[in-house]
Amino acid sequence: NRTLAENVGDLTQGCDWGGKRDSKGKTSFWCGYKLHLSLGDGGVPLAALLSSASMHDSQAAIPLMQMASERATILYDLADSAYDAEEIRAFSEKLGHVPVIDPNPRRGDKVELAPARKIRYRERSTVERGNSDLKDNYGARHVRVKGHWKVLCHLMFGVIAITVKQLFNMLE
Repeated sequence: NRTLAENVGDLTQGCDWGGKRDSKGKTSFWCGYKLHLSLGDGGVPLAALLSSASMHDSQAAIPLMQMASERATILYDLADSAYDAEEIRAFSEKLGHVPVIDPNPRRGDKVELAPARKIRYRERSTVERGNSDLKDNYGARHVRVKGHWKVLCHLMFGVIAITVKQLFNMLE
């Protein structure tokens, strides 16, 4: 029952340091921000949020769903296992969407998606391609400005460029 503004306001937005150890024992560190994207059909960006780099992706899920739902008709919410939480599934269903979320294997035995959902889930690679495109072609890999608003502006120019490119691709 919370508004989009309240949910976005709760996200950590400062530049911060963090680190983690992966399953192979390798430690990685980061500093800065993280851009969360919601892409529609054809790879068109529908919503984007900038948060602290150490914030878990799942915390941005509900605000992204709210934002994207205000801008387009959404039928499916596709997400990887990092978003496997009952609150996210319930919110997706409350919006009238069908959540297609890869089950998190850390909860015991690996649960397979239903065959139809497995086929739909393949479309999730669109988001990975969008993130890669933003990093490789539109300056997101090397941001050379400081401050939340400057970083957000820098990244949003790339998001706008991707939007225009994908819309023109739809015309072809």
